[in-house]
Parts: sequence; structure tokens; C-alpha cells
Amino acid sequence: MLLGGTLISSVEFHGNMSLVIFMAKCPLRCPYCHNVDILEEGTETSLNDIKNKIKVSSDFIDAINISGGEPLFQLEDTIELLKYAKDLNLKTKIDTSGFYPKRLKKILDLGLVDYIALDVKAPFNKYKEVIGSDIGKSVKESMNIVNEYDDVTLECRTTFVPGLITDDDIKEIASSIHADIYTLQQFRNNKVLDESLNDVEAPNPHDLNNLVMELKPLFKGIAKVKSGEFGEKEIYST
Repeated sequence: MLLGGTLISSVEFHGNMSLVIFMAKCPLRCPYCHNVDILEEGTETSLNDIKNKIKVSSDFIDAINISGGEPLFQLEDTIELLKYAKDLNLKTKIDTSGFYPKRLKKILDLGLVDYIALDVKAPFNKYKEVIGSDIGKSVKESMNIVNEYDDVTLECRTTFVPGLITDDDIKEIASSIHADIYTLQQFRNNKVLDESLNDVEAPNPHDLNNLVMELKPLFKGIAKVKSGEFGEKEIYST
């Protein structure tokens, strides 16, 4: 398998200490991607090495979080890691772009995942304009598939990139998604794929908080803001 790296985190899987496994490779080239180093290549690593990392960490973690890149790009390796984590009675989470709805359904049918964080990068009909790939239908299908599984938590999340995303876009997203949690993430320009975004300032977290409060009539669930200044903050719950 191609690996981007690992880290221990207390914030990536809310309420759990998790081992985050970054799988290399992604079919998308989002201009604001912050994991640019692993989009096309990673470190060749054996599954046994990663399983050993999970085993060694299992005394002080509650979960594993498989991220990327796009973890479903390496589907079979992702499945093997999820199975191993379940054998150790660990919770499991996947971060995905929604690019591969059929692959996501395969994992869900196997009962291997407790939590899905789905990037909804733009209104479903505006994907081509925002990220250059017209995959809105696949993302919506992925969302609908996850919602068929009552025992799986679904978080949808959007990165607010000034100039690419507007307040109205966020309101349109909020009114069209069905999820347990919606998180609005602050864009950070410290590492991006499109160098023209290097000069784009991070949005003010207070402005993001106010925007999320405006979503209350549109999105029924838990709404959060994630920023560099304040971390992850719940704004409202309905």
C-alpha cells in the first residue's frame, strides 16, 4: 500500500483518541488541497507494518481514522485495516470525498465503519466550477448511501475558501444535505495545490460562526465550525 503518514490525534474523531492513517493517492485535484504531497505518490508500506502500528497503539487509542488522499482509492488495503481494527475492538472512521459511492457501499455492507466524514466541497451542481471535477452526483449518491445505515454517523463538511465558495453556496449546501453533523471548515493557505490561493486570507472564524448560525432553519442536526484559532466548536444543535 502507498502511505502518506500516520499521527495520533484527539480531534480527528470527535470524543476519541485515534490513530490517523493517511492513505496516499487521490483522483481529485482540488485547488485548496492541503495534502498535496500525497496526491500522486506515497511511501510503499506493507499492510503488516500498519497493522503493527495499530496494535502497538491500541493500548492508548479508541479508534482508527483512515484519511488521505482518498482512502477508497486503495480499497482493498483500506478494508483490511478496518477489519483489523474491528478485531481489536477499535472504532473506525473514514474521511472521503465521495468520489467512489460503490466502494463506500461495499465497506458499509461489511459493517466495518462507525463514522463517515464526507467532504461536500460545493453545491452538488457547482462542483466543476469550484474544484474542476464534475462529481456532484457521486457525492450526493455517497451521502444517500451512508444515510441508509442507521448505525453509522455521517458528518458532511465544507471548506470555506474565499473566492471559490460564497455564503449563498454554504446555505445551498446546508439545505440539500442530510447528515448528523455539518462542519464548516476554515480555509488555511499554508499549503495549497493552486499557488494563486497562497495570497487568500483565512476567513475570520467569527464570521464563519455567524454564517453557521444562519443555517439553523436549513440544516437540522449538529452544526460546527473548525478553525485554526479555536479548533472544533459546536455552534448549534437541533
